Amino acid sequence: MSYNLLLFDLDDTLLDFGANETESLNKLFQQQGYILSDETFQVYRSVNKQLWAEYENGNILLNDVLNKRFAETMLKLGKVVDGMEWENEYRELLGSGSQLMIEGALEVCQRLSASHRLFIVTNGITKTQIRRLKSSGLYDFFEYIFDSQSIGFQKPSPKFFEYVMNHIKDFNKQEALIIGDSLNTDIKGGILSGINTCWFNRHSLESSAEIQSTYTINSLMEIMDICTAGNKGEFSPLF
Repeated sequence: MSYNLLLFDLDDTLLDFGANETESLNKLFQQQGYILSDETFQVYRSVNKQLWAEYENGNILLNDVLNKRFAETMLKLGKVVDGMEWENEYRELLGSGSQLMIEGALEVCQRLSASHRLFIVTNGITKTQIRRLKSSGLYDFFEYIFDSQSIGFQKPSPKFFEYVMNHIKDFNKQEALIIGDSLNTDIKGGILSGINTCWFNRHSLESSAEIQSTYTINSLMEIMDICTAGNKGEFSPLF
């Protein structure tokens, strides 16, 4: 199979969101006069996860997630803060942390962009994701950045990928490949949309019987073999 349209997830596929998030949160709490303890971090994670779940289920708006998560976190810890102020500061910090790239990301994007059409498909905030891509040096390799805030739907919703397919000139499912680290968003979204997928499993997680990716890789450099296999016939799917 020859793939010419490569749809890359961003966080934890090309950019290390986990490291970026931890660094940004530590700086945010320090600026606000607090220490980000393990307990506080876990409270934030729980609140943030719950708010995103409510958004994905259509119960609240995206702005509710962003403007409430820090206020609700600190309220659980007995403090009253301005959630919008904290969120704005966090976005600035997060946007400047894009130098934390996954190993091989720069080389893979440089090499593939010379012969393939590259796109970003991300569940993220438009302004923040673009800033991170630009400051990381990856931005110019991509033809377009598709993000959930602009589209109004999140991966794995087929509506997210319908939008992507409808806004890429000469899109052909047979020539497209989704590359991402999440079985539940990237890979499931591809399956629901009839697009082949490549699971970037850099932490060697257990595979899922329910969500089967077309390919599985453990390092980004392996994507080079998949994207040239159509001409060489040397690569077979890994499950």
